[in-house]
Amino acid sequence: MNPSLLARLIDHTCLKPTADRAEIRTLCAEATRYRFRTVCVPPAHVAFAAELLAGVPVDVCTVIGFPLGYDTPAVKAFATAEAIRAGARENDMVLAIGALKAGRIGEVEEEIRRVVAAADGHTVKVILETAYLTDEEKVLACQASQRAGAHFVKTSTGFGPHGATEADVRLLRQAVGEAMLVKAAGGIRDLRTALRMIEAGADRIGTSSGPAIVEAMMGQEQ
Repeated sequence: MNPSLLARLIDHTCLKPTADRAEIRTLCAEATRYRFRTVCVPPAHVAFAAELLAGVPVDVCTVIGFPLGYDTPAVKAFATAEAIRAGARENDMVLAIGALKAGRIGEVEEEIRRVVAAADGHTVKVILETAYLTDEEKVLACQASQRAGAHFVKTSTGFGPHGATEADVRLLRQAVGEAMLVKAAGGIRDLRTALRMIEAGADRIGTSSGPAIVEAMMGQEQ
């Protein structure tokens, strides 16, 4: 895989609580330089990031119901619509983890469906937060996400007990087949880990270490 192709698989991410405009500016400058697929920023920074990236082939991604997933469906749908108006083109939503674990799959599916509708055709990724789930629950979440019309299932927020694992990426890939895409996120900080996630079936990588990962790939090509 060449560095340019790898870069297009990366959502260059800054979601830490202290993120300020200076850091978002740096994030967008790095995304412009390396041509990452998106920058993933907190909702409060979507409009600023969209302004910085105007005319650049890098989309703005944001997070919904982040990082715990227990906002109401109405709040998640409203937040999604607000993000789209501000310039987001991809939305990573944390599903209702408690409802999923309680077996209320219909509620989980309906919530995702409402977010998909609010996104008005733009990409929705459903964050499962796999660290809290059994394998059976992960598969049920994938099935609900697919029925609701989401585009991706995503492993993790990066704020849970652990992030992406190769085993989870393989399980999600198997569960959705070719019907959906898979995003691996959480704890992916180097080229070796990123490539292992891609080999396991990830179509997208969420990381705050995008420049280091791409630079490492460039070094391998020399």
